Amino acid sequence: MRDPVNSLVVPIYKNAASIVALLQAVESIAERISGELEVVFVLDGSPDDSRALLLKGLATSRIRARVVEHSRNFGAFAAIRTGMIRSSGVFIAVMAADLQEPPELIVEFFERLASGGSDVLVGRREHRRERGDGPSKLYWRLYRRFVLKEIPPGGVDVFACTASVRDVVCALEDVHTSLVAQLFWVGFRRELVAYARIPRSAKSGWTLRRKFRYLSDSVFAFTDLPVRILWIVGSIGMALGLLAGSVILIARIAGAITVPGYAATVLILLLFLSLNSLGLGIIGSYVWRAYESIKRRPGAVVRHVTEIVPERRS
Repeated sequence: MRDPVNSLVVPIYKNAASIVALLQAVESIAERISGELEVVFVLDGSPDDSRALLLKGLATSRIRARVVEHSRNFGAFAAIRTGMIRSSGVFIAVMAADLQEPPELIVEFFERLASGGSDVLVGRREHRRERGDGPSKLYWRLYRRFVLKEIPPGGVDVFACTASVRDVVCALEDVHTSLVAQLFWVGFRRELVAYARIPRSAKSGWTLRRKFRYLSDSVFAFTDLPVRILWIVGSIGMALGLLAGSVILIARIAGAITVPGYAATVLILLLFLSLNSLGLGIIGSYVWRAYESIKRRPGAVVRHVTEIVPERRS
C-alpha cells in the first residue's frame, strides 16, 4: 500500500520577502513527515514579485507543488478554500506564508491525523508575541460568547483536516462567510493543538478593511444576534418614546408646556430615525448576503495552474 499523500495549502499575498524562507520551511516539513507531500500554493492576485520568486525557487527545489493563480485578489480564506479544493491528499494542512506558525506544528498536524484519532486539528496559540493585540482579544472573546463558543480564545490561523472534512466544507455553497466558523460548524472529531506563534518579520497584508470584512462575514453568516439586538434596542427605544410622549402629553394638558416642544420633538425624531437606520442596515446585511448566495457566483476564479513535479534523484 502506498503511503498517504499529505497536502499543504499556502495562500500567498504580498509575501515576496518570505518566499525563500517559506520554501526552506516547506522542504524541512517534507523531510520530516511520513508519506509524500504536495504543496498547493495559491497566489491570490499578489501585486508584488511573489509569483516570479516562487516559480524560480520551485524550479530548483525538491518540492512537489501546484501553483494556483487567482484572476484577482479574493481574500485569504477564499485562497485557502481554493487550495483545499485543488489538493489531492488524504490529509490537508493550512500554513501561512509569513511563517508565523512553526513548521513543527504542521509536522505534528500530519502525524496526529495519520494516527486516526481526529478529523480536524486546530492550532491554539499559547502566547501571542505581538503588541497591540487588545482589540483582537476582545473580538474573539465576544465571538466566543455570542457566536461560536468552541472557537479558541485567540482565534484560528492554522488548521488541518482529513479529506472527508475537506469535501464537506468545500461543498458548502455559502458566500461571504467564515471558513473557520464553517470548520467548527460541520462538527467531526476535533482537537486543539497548542503552539507558540513566531513574531512576524514583514508587514501584514491583513488590513483594517479586511479585518472588518472578516468580522461582518463571521457574525452575519453564523448568528442572528444582530437581529435580536435590534429587536431589543427597538423595543427599548419604543418604550422610551412612549414614556417621553406620555410625559409631554401630561405636561401639555396640565399647562406646563405653552409652546410646542421643539426640543422634545427633535430628540424623539432623532431617536427613532437612528433606530430605523440601524435596523435597515442590519436587515440589509442579511438580505444582501442572501442575494449574493442566489447568484451562485464562485468565491474565487482560477486563472492558471502550474504543476511542478521534481525529478527523482537516485
